[in-house]
Amino acid sequence: MSDPSGSTTAARESVLKPSDALPANAVHIVGPDLSSPVDLGALLGSYETIGFQATGLAKAIKVVEDMHKLVDCLVTTAGGIEEDFIKCLGSTVLGDFHLDGAELRRKGLNRIGNLLVPNSNYCAFEDWVVPILDQMVAEQEGEEKVRWSPSKVIHRLGKEIDNEESVYYWCYKNNIPVFCPALTDGSLGDMIYFHTYKTDSQLVIDIVSDIRRLNDMSVRAKQAGIIILGGGVCKHQIANAMLFRNGADYAVYINTGQEYDGSDSGARPDEAVSWGKIRAGAESVKVYADATLVFPLVVAATFGKAHWAEQAKEKEQGQSVVADEQ
Repeated sequence: MSDPSGSTTAARESVLKPSDALPANAVHIVGPDLSSPVDLGALLGSYETIGFQATGLAKAIKVVEDMHKLVDCLVTTAGGIEEDFIKCLGSTVLGDFHLDGAELRRKGLNRIGNLLVPNSNYCAFEDWVVPILDQMVAEQEGEEKVRWSPSKVIHRLGKEIDNEESVYYWCYKNNIPVFCPALTDGSLGDMIYFHTYKTDSQLVIDIVSDIRRLNDMSVRAKQAGIIILGGGVCKHQIANAMLFRNGADYAVYINTGQEYDGSDSGARPDEAVSWGKIRAGAESVKVYADATLVFPLVVAATFGKAHWAEQAKEKEQGQSVVADEQ
């Protein structure tokens, strides 16, 4: 059908507006090639050209690769502390997000998302931790005059758990400080509260010495990188420590928070740049994802890859020594 009035000309020009030429260094979107077997490294490498959060994950891996391969300290929540020890004393099991809360309460089962923690685990935790608190008070009041801080408490508990399944056991073994700005915000706080009624002298925990220790680490670092999972007080504590050195050189955020409500948890790296907590021009990325989904992949592609390469090197050297002896 003809269009004598030319009424579609403007519509055509609007729909089929010509594009400017793409820059020579443009990244072209290409999905992963799964036509043949692919290893984890190759698969994650293909994420760079997928787009959306896959590209963010690929960038996060690159930023972490550019950081030093050592962990200098951890900052976590009270739950992040106590559940690490509790898992050595009793099992957490898989449940469901939609289980009835009242029914779980009657059964003595505590729900964390789709995980279930039997209340008996916390009873076992009390049996384990209270004698340690007794000893810590004795060292505080005795000749040692120990001045406890959250990081010293965690270091001591990591020593006492003596279990290779514990993250903080390995932090103790490798003398990696673990900071917890809200140490009493959980079951450990409950145990410390009950303990105050069982002893003549209360355990005193000095948070000032820890903020000084953490900020001093930041000030003295030649370069600093931060990996932040989730949000809340730990996210801010880490980023705020970077302010004392005019910002982190590398930053990776992995969380599902949005910034529209003004929360620190949802804030993007660029907001931290405005505060001087991340340097202008620093390598930074935020991956909008559940950390349980993507952080194991980040670790496998960075720290894990370096660890496996070192293991392979040691194995090869060992085989070479055996061959020489023969």
